[in-house]
Amino acid sequence: MPQTIDPATLFVSTQWLSENLASPNILLFDASWHMPATGRDPRAEYEAGHIPGAVFFDIDAVADQSTGLPHMLPSPEAFAEEMRRVSFGDGMHAIIYDSVGLFSAPRLWWTMKVFGVEKVSILAGGLPAWKAEGRPLGKGEFAREPRPFTPKFDPALVADWKKVNAALESGAPQVVDARSAERFMGRAAEPRPGLRSGHMPGAYSLPFQSVIEGGKMKDKAGLDAAFAEAGLDPAKPTIASCGSGMTACILSLAFAAAGHPISAVYDGSWSEWDEKGRGDHQAFQAR
Repeated sequence: MPQTIDPATLFVSTQWLSENLASPNILLFDASWHMPATGRDPRAEYEAGHIPGAVFFDIDAVADQSTGLPHMLPSPEAFAEEMRRVSFGDGMHAIIYDSVGLFSAPRLWWTMKVFGVEKVSILAGGLPAWKAEGRPLGKGEFAREPRPFTPKFDPALVADWKKVNAALESGAPQVVDARSAERFMGRAAEPRPGLRSGHMPGAYSLPFQSVIEGGKMKDKAGLDAAFAEAGLDPAKPTIASCGSGMTACILSLAFAAAGHPISAVYDGSWSEWDEKGRGDHQAFQAR
């Protein structure tokens, strides 16, 4: 069964983080990532200035490199090795942020939930909120003593193309696409070269921007309104998809923030679906 967690544990404020930053049971992760076309280097930006004590999590590097698809979920062993390297041990509380506000941090949040991390939260407003308040920044990286970390893989949070195809044919779970409406309807080109436009037949459209306001997750009323507008029943099992498994995690987080089970994420998303050649890739009409 998908995990259901207390929405109150999902986010922490900049004030809370400032007061608890020195706690030995907390480790802060900078999970910034940007689309290749932006030309931004998240690691270089991290090294130039990050929240003090944060470690950088490279979403592209700590990934399954064997598929040819971008930033796919790493193996439990590879993820555990990275957690031990950065000194994140069993029972610790992970706090995640990104340099946009709420964009790539949910990807690491979802990954941690997949591997059984019980205490994981996102900094509300991310690095922009921290900077806007004039709070201190650190520079560079430093070595840490490894700590034991035990991964506990939860398969209910991960969907592959076979599971997605079965869901589209049966209607359960419902499949929801986080890409823009223009990309979903095939009126805008995909940002990755070679991918066709359109959407999976039977998928629902819920652009990830519709659940965010001012760089933060909308409140429950706003989320419920977004779900309703998309024609979704948030009480039903859901699989979130997008272009490459990044912004789908924002929707997974949104369901959890509204008090519903964490939705599974189609890790390969449209990048894999198009590669597999499943279905007609024309601009299907949205529900």
